[in-house]
Amino acid sequence: MIDRERSGAAEPELKIVEDATCTFCGCVCDDIELHVQGDRIVEAKRACVLGTAWFLNHHVEDRPACLIRGKPASVEEGIHEAARILAEAKYPLVYGLSDTTVEAQRVAASLADWLGACLDTTTSVCHGPSGMAFQGVGEVTCSLGEVRNRGDLIIFWGSNPAESHPRHFTKYSLMPKGLFVPNGRRDRTCVVVDVRKTKSAKAADIFIQIKPRADFEALWTLRALAKGLELDARQVEQDTGQPLAVWQDLVERMKRARFGVIFFGMGLTMTRGKHANSEALLALTRDLNRHTRFVCKPNRGHGNVTGADNVVSWRTGFPFGVNLARGYPRFNPGEYTAADVLARGEADAALILASDPMANFSQPAREHLKRIPYVALDPKETPTTRHATVAFTVATYGINVPGTVYRMDDVPIPLRPAFPSPFPSDQEILEGIERLVRQWKYPRPQPGLSLRPAAAGSLHR
Repeated sequence: MIDRERSGAAEPELKIVEDATCTFCGCVCDDIELHVQGDRIVEAKRACVLGTAWFLNHHVEDRPACLIRGKPASVEEGIHEAARILAEAKYPLVYGLSDTTVEAQRVAASLADWLGACLDTTTSVCHGPSGMAFQGVGEVTCSLGEVRNRGDLIIFWGSNPAESHPRHFTKYSLMPKGLFVPNGRRDRTCVVVDVRKTKSAKAADIFIQIKPRADFEALWTLRALAKGLELDARQVEQDTGQPLAVWQDLVERMKRARFGVIFFGMGLTMTRGKHANSEALLALTRDLNRHTRFVCKPNRGHGNVTGADNVVSWRTGFPFGVNLARGYPRFNPGEYTAADVLARGEADAALILASDPMANFSQPAREHLKRIPYVALDPKETPTTRHATVAFTVATYGINVPGTVYRMDDVPIPLRPAFPSPFPSDQEILEGIERLVRQWKYPRPQPGLSLRPAAAGSLHR
């Protein structure tokens, strides 16, 4: 490390970025004050422990902007090779999208359409069942601002925001003083329903510990009670792990609430029942609106996974797991989702954007991904970029790249970057690949476009 005093080098000028946006989790807090010196963030005021680590640990990687089969190459050569791989594929896969801007996601969706690819997001391995339930049942929803100003009964089901979304309690759901809850926490009742006592349970007024894999039974018990049906107390306790009286008390609290909110997480969506659990919760919320105002929202994880769902829905009519091979979108989770397409050995090429399937997919899926040529875009070196045929090092959204992201309540938030990056953005790379793929697969006279590698510094914007 260089001693600046001895070397005579001056400290970089301190720059303050107000109202910066943290893209670590789905809360997408947009009130962060960043103190920046050169290409380092030295302080992140108001950020939570996860956001502070996100900002302060960020640094520009000392690695090539592009690697082709493990060897350094220019970005233009990488774009050419990536376009060739994808254009020549018979059954390509485009996967990821959740940790990049809406603008880049739109280009990725457009590229998947030109390729006739399977288009999937990381939603398929987290809140995918919720997306399926929304398609079948609908959603009674609101913004986090409404929760902050109106919510007096807050229920967390299969969700642990104390660890996954540290500012959720203080900024939106429990602690803040709102227009109709002027005393903040004292005006609210918090209920946590989970299979184990989490850190979030310690902040709750009521903790209901249900049997593992019994969410579906518990939710249908609440639905029956909300409709005034009589239930067998012994059967309820056997199915849910809690006495009937506990559920009766909860239903009465729900009916008496002025503005009730249920936040649910992967503890509900990725356990036994999956989309049926989510459908039961959405239907329960709908039932409760016969008595009072009640809403429910998924606690989304990645910074812009909600944006990915919105963009793919705009472009195809479905949120994830979409096949575009026939020239029109087909939706079938389990058939067109990335983990399944790879595990069955069907894809013959892939574009992996802002995700790391090599770190969390099943062994058969990872092994097949290693066997096929694929392109990876990521700001960091990951297991996925290490095995990629073409790997691009890209700028980090929110820290280096402006654009738009969607908060977990579907509210778009602008990004205010702290400092520029020497690496291109996801959007620039994807636009370059899309231009070449369009010319390769659907040749038309287009001035200034060539399938040959472009000269250095000529990347089209």
